Amino acid sequence: MKVFGIAGHSGMGKTTLLERLVPALTARGLVVSLIKHSHKSIEIDRPGKDSFRLREAGCQEVLLLGNERWALMHELRGASEPPLEYLLGRLQHCDLVLIEGFKSGGYPKLEVWRDALGRPTLWPDWPGIVALAHEGPLPESVSLAAEAPALLALDDTASIVERVLQHAQPLQR
Repeated sequence: MKVFGIAGHSGMGKTTLLERLVPALTARGLVVSLIKHSHKSIEIDRPGKDSFRLREAGCQEVLLLGNERWALMHELRGASEPPLEYLLGRLQHCDLVLIEGFKSGGYPKLEVWRDALGRPTLWPDWPGIVALAHEGPLPESVSLAAEAPALLALDDTASIVERVLQHAQPLQR
């Protein structure tokens, strides 16, 4: 199992890029999984459903199985968020885990950056950025930097896939 991250400020297009990368990677015969971190409260269950009611009643975990998928919901109940390594250990074996979020993790990652949003790049302040997929002109701090990561066009899916495969790192357990 290898890991590779997709990072960037909110609204930069990380999920849109992932929607292109996943089919391109699976077309190569890879089994791909994803861990997405959100700073918001998430709800994948619905009020009134049995599983929701039982979580609300105090269950720490509820595993919901349907005829097309299953989901394990774990209530933190005030506990700290678990580290990425713990979450990776919960996944079934696959060839590649893509990680959206967890920007500060030391694993290799690609930053998604769009000039139109007027935000600074995460590079060089965040660790592990090996490539920057961009749309629009880059800030001079990036384009003139001697140690800049590989620069790729955000719409060049094939080059981004190659960079992901080149830099994905084996998971250390």
